[in-house]
Amino acid sequence: MNESRFSDYQLKNTTAEMIKRNHFVTPTEIQRAVIPVACKGKDIIGISATGTGKTHAFLIPIMELVDPSKAYVQAVITVPTRELAIQMYERSKVMQEADPELQVRLITGGMEKTRMNDSLKVQPHVIIGTPGRIRDLFLQEQTLMLQNVKILVVDEADMTLEFGFLQDIDLVASRMSKDLQMMSFSATIPEGLKPFLKKYMTNPVTVQIKSDRQFQPRIEHVLVPCNHLSYEEAVLELLPAFQPYVCLIFANKREEASSAAKALRNSGYGVIELHGDLTPRERTKAMKQLMKLDKAYVVASDIAARGIDIEGVSHVISMGFPKELDYYIHRSGRTGRSGKDGICYALYQDSDEAMIKALQKRGIIFHHRRYKNGSWQELKPKNVKKAKPEDPLSAEINKIVKRKKQKVKPGYKAKRKQEVEKLKRKAKRAMIQQDIQRQKKERAKAKQIEKRGER
Repeated sequence: MNESRFSDYQLKNTTAEMIKRNHFVTPTEIQRAVIPVACKGKDIIGISATGTGKTHAFLIPIMELVDPSKAYVQAVITVPTRELAIQMYERSKVMQEADPELQVRLITGGMEKTRMNDSLKVQPHVIIGTPGRIRDLFLQEQTLMLQNVKILVVDEADMTLEFGFLQDIDLVASRMSKDLQMMSFSATIPEGLKPFLKKYMTNPVTVQIKSDRQFQPRIEHVLVPCNHLSYEEAVLELLPAFQPYVCLIFANKREEASSAAKALRNSGYGVIELHGDLTPRERTKAMKQLMKLDKAYVVASDIAARGIDIEGVSHVISMGFPKELDYYIHRSGRTGRSGKDGICYALYQDSDEAMIKALQKRGIIFHHRRYKNGSWQELKPKNVKKAKPEDPLSAEINKIVKRKKQKVKPGYKAKRKQEVEKLKRKAKRAMIQQDIQRQKKERAKAKQIEKRGER
């Protein structure tokens, strides 16, 4: 279909009202490809990056297909983290404003279970939530009735697989309607996801948006030396240099994010904090603040911010470089969207030189500057030394890359590349496992609090 405006679609009055209230006029590329097909009940595999409009690519068809006169759950949307669920639920409120009869409910961990069960005495039409809690309320508590669900959306499917939540969705989906319409959306389709999709989808339509020019980032990358300062001190020295609409500050560890947020507050900056050490209540509050954008500075860890679409990011500050190159790409890619210019300041110390060199090889052009005495100073281009990296992962990679070759055997380059990729995957799995363990501890703690409350 070649519709260029939402008004070209033949939609219900309530769906049209929802679009109007969102001030949408022209659909994005993924919305143009998905909405007409989804409204026909087709299974869909959508491959698109965060920030390209994919959320409304499935919210609009759900609005169109759900019948509010039928008092049972008709659509379920799963997302892998509480923060993503809250963000999506806040966006869905416009659906309920457009049609007051439509009931949408948020189901996540960190919410008081007894109160949640009570709220389900009247079943909503649409559920937005995390896989584990949806599974618990459906299969264990049996207060959430999903056997008649006709639409299941698995959002951020690649992250769902990484976090180990695909089994929860499998248990739930297997007990839904036999003519279930499934839509899966993610940035990539890993091999481990394909058997699940094949199990539940019938002749799915694959929509892959390689680059929507409307959302293509325009980013200037600036290296800023910390010199004798810590990353935290360097951030505070840098902030007077610009007036952001939204400045997103990334830390490598949750403790660093917490400490940096505290330092900014003590210096008089309004800060939204987003990392794994927050309590469930604090995380919910942070997501509501993000939706309102009532503060100009957001301090986050990579995992907590992953997948979350923060609108209007004008500046990004990277407190050092993450262990994975792609994480820096994701960080910087949060700015410069929708045809606007963005800038990413990468604070660095000597230990970051190996990562800087690797990013330069990928084609990133860094400017080299420092902010001193109230003005910017241009520095000589950063010629990265072959410094010994301090972090264990980079050290192991360097051992492989610099390994002396007595005899060059056929395929040695491919083998060396496989060894490096294996190390990277191992480090990534360790980071994900840490986050899963943190979530398990939170669930166990929440259950203990609930038991004490019941007594």
